[in-house]
Amino acid sequence: MFCEIEGINIHYERVGQGRPVLILHGWGADIEAVRPIMNCMSGLGYEAVAIDFPGFGQTSEPPEPWGVPEYAALTRKFIEAVGLRGCDLICHSFGGRVTILLASEDPKLFHRLVLVDAAGIRPPRTFGYYVRTYSYKLGKRLATVRWIDTLLHLSEKQKNAGSADYRALKSDLMRATLSRVVNLDLTERLDHIQNETLLVWGDQDTATPLARAQVMEKRIPKAGLAVLEGAGHFSYVDKYAQFCAVMKAFFA
Repeated sequence: MFCEIEGINIHYERVGQGRPVLILHGWGADIEAVRPIMNCMSGLGYEAVAIDFPGFGQTSEPPEPWGVPEYAALTRKFIEAVGLRGCDLICHSFGGRVTILLASEDPKLFHRLVLVDAAGIRPPRTFGYYVRTYSYKLGKRLATVRWIDTLLHLSEKQKNAGSADYRALKSDLMRATLSRVVNLDLTERLDHIQNETLLVWGDQDTATPLARAQVMEKRIPKAGLAVLEGAGHFSYVDKYAQFCAVMKAFFA
């Protein structure tokens, strides 16, 4: 089904019956990626509601490069439009950025929160980061000079630079969006989250390492941390049975 918000047709699904729980997927993913969470929660007697963020799944791209605030604003409008205010929420990875911003601004928008391998804390930037960044930017500028580009094949090298998430994007608009998203550090927002919050993390997560979950646990006043041993960034897939057991206990 679809819900039009400011000219964007938001694709979403509702599965099960009971108290609603909104599920937000990660970057480069869609509803199918969080299907295991939907199945888990509907099996526990909840109505699982999941959306495709703009630029992913069956939802069209935003009209211009967005950052986390724009994704958060659209999510808030979706919640109001379909009557989900006060619902529980489960988010994964990038969905955590949206959740942190929304929950810190409006504690009554959600009831309880579950952040699974969530993004939102920007790690300290090392010297190597700046070397890579400025080398990339220099290559980009040189590649605009045709003869230098031809001689050094800089355009092709530039395409192969950057993160896997960046390289996977086919749209310049979404590449610009990713740059805006990852450069926003939401650490200071954590102190303002008043909701009861559960952090679920894979101890083998390399995309959002466990150390970031420990920071979140310290900063969010009502937070607890459940670590799934042997699980990676998609801990709810790697350890599905344990994940569902944790959900059952938290939402009891």
